[in-house]
Amino acid sequence: MITCFDIGGSAIKCAVAASDGQIGDLQRVPTPTHDFAAFVDVMRALIAEGGPSRGVAISIAGVVDTSEGRIKCANIPCIDGRTLAADLTQALGLPVWIINDADSFALAEAQAGAGRGHANVFGLILGTGVGGGLVYNGQLIGGPGGFAGEWGHGPVAAQFAGTPPQAIPRFPCGCGQAGCLDTVGGARGLERLHQHLHGQRIDSRAIIDAWQAGDAQAALTIDCFVDLLTGPLAMLVNTVGASILPVGGGLSNSAPLIARLDTAVRGAILRKTDAPIIVPGQAGAEPGLIGAAWLGLAKLGQAHA
Repeated sequence: MITCFDIGGSAIKCAVAASDGQIGDLQRVPTPTHDFAAFVDVMRALIAEGGPSRGVAISIAGVVDTSEGRIKCANIPCIDGRTLAADLTQALGLPVWIINDADSFALAEAQAGAGRGHANVFGLILGTGVGGGLVYNGQLIGGPGGFAGEWGHGPVAAQFAGTPPQAIPRFPCGCGQAGCLDTVGGARGLERLHQHLHGQRIDSRAIIDAWQAGDAQAALTIDCFVDLLTGPLAMLVNTVGASILPVGGGLSNSAPLIARLDTAVRGAILRKTDAPIIVPGQAGAEPGLIGAAWLGLAKLGQAHA
């Protein structure tokens, strides 16, 4: 039995995972964001409440540099820059394994969701921004520095999109570059596109609702949004050979939007198929905990092999 955590800037979620990957009852507490001692105390209490544990697996919204083990996690200042796995192992007296939340989603979908039965699965995050993770032949691909799957960054966003073609600026990105897909691809990107095209600042859900109601301005925004993502996603599919791309994040709740994106991408890839390849995630309400569970169980098995 291992203890799994899904840690964000607002809440720490915790559950116990059995050897078959099934997770137990969920515990949820506020995240101590500025006090590392309090952060550790909360984790220690949750572990004790769950009973004897053989290890701790954590899904977290951050990136871990695999060369040094340091985490970059801007929304939890007390752990930002720490060698978190090593620090927690020492503090908790248990082995600790950490996984990025997008990688955790990909692993959960590969093991227990839409990716079951597929050799290569790319977990696609369309949330506030965009992200992803790759599971290849059942193994999570981390890559040097732990940045594999981060398809949202790199100056590759098209400068014209939609029909008729609309000029799209190279919006500055939080990573320091300009023209990244992250600037136009998630919920904030959808809103940014709409404001650029129509001078209106409205919520992404309102844009999608207006599109579904037949609003012409919203339809143009969605047209540009899908156009901007289709080429990069088609190239991604052709490159990594993923046969299924489960989608998580807030925009995955719009089935019509995901279906529209799927149709466009299937029309642009080399392998032609009538079966959807971009689909809403199916791993359940807690993919972070599920992904962490599978990671921890795999690591525990490797340690005792």
